[in-house]
Amino acid sequence: MPRRSFNPKRRIRQTALPPEELTSLAKRLKYTGNPAHKRNPGDFGLTPPSQPRPDKTLCDPTGITTVKESLRLLRQGATKGLISERTRGEFPQNIWAVTEDGVPLEAQMENRAQGAYHGYPMPSTDDFRDEVLRRWNEW
Repeated sequence: MPRRSFNPKRRIRQTALPPEELTSLAKRLKYTGNPAHKRNPGDFGLTPPSQPRPDKTLCDPTGITTVKESLRLLRQGATKGLISERTRGEFPQNIWAVTEDGVPLEAQMENRAQGAYHGYPMPSTDDFRDEVLRRWNEW
């Protein structure tokens, strides 16, 4: 069953951080993945390997199958300043990016001590994806 409501508190940070801060943040990020968003576990080393849930958006259709590509997109989103207003410790709660095919992605913090995230494509029913696309294209 597709999700019908999304977190209304999500906001892309309005006050820009200096580029050197964004670059420093991006270098410290890690990507862990989440089995609920995967049909094919790729090289993510997930336990359990994959456990797709009907209420979760799957990453598989985007073609992102490696940790390296996921981390590249996560870091690119941070470098471009597509980070949330909300933080947990020294890391933003969410980071957004867009694939080369124009698919908006949302990453959510998994572990604030490590700066680790998992991500997923934003559903077409999520109005916030338009804001992510607009800001990505402005950059």
